[in-house]
Amino acid sequence: MAGKRRQFGRVRRLPSGRYQARYVGPDGQLRPAPETFRTKRDADDWLADKQTEMRRGDWHDPDARKVAFGPYAVAWIKERELTSTTRQLYGSLLKHHLEPTFGTVNVAEISPPLVRRWRADKLAAGTGSTTVAKAYALLRAILGTAVADQMIRRNPCQIKGASTVHRVS
Repeated sequence: MAGKRRQFGRVRRLPSGRYQARYVGPDGQLRPAPETFRTKRDADDWLADKQTEMRRGDWHDPDARKVAFGPYAVAWIKERELTSTTRQLYGSLLKHHLEPTFGTVNVAEISPPLVRRWRADKLAAGTGSTTVAKAYALLRAILGTAVADQMIRRNPCQIKGASTVHRVS
């Protein structure tokens, strides 16, 4: 690339001998790579991947991934037009069933195995299946909004039938 100016992003050599890659995101902010690179080629390859993500519309703000579930869920409930009964139910489900496990976990770190383990632990601890189903449905809805907000790529709540309330007649 001698003599050619880079079209996307910048790479610079640090005093340590490693390379730092940076680019301007769609939000107009200068974004550094999360780590430095051993070679200039590795930094160039990382920038090429970021450029491809942006062209495909797959780019996500790396800072958005650092939001804890608890505050995000509280804001989610607050932003909804809900009846007072539903608002109370959601608040109770969040406080007693979701926040103890997920409250301090970053939204992007909630994985399908973590959700499955949470659900299994709740049921094993004797929490009623109806309550667990409602809490799971709330978790799925909140994380569905996180997908729409481009904080995560897909919803980790993937247990078929887990939000179905089974009524005994």
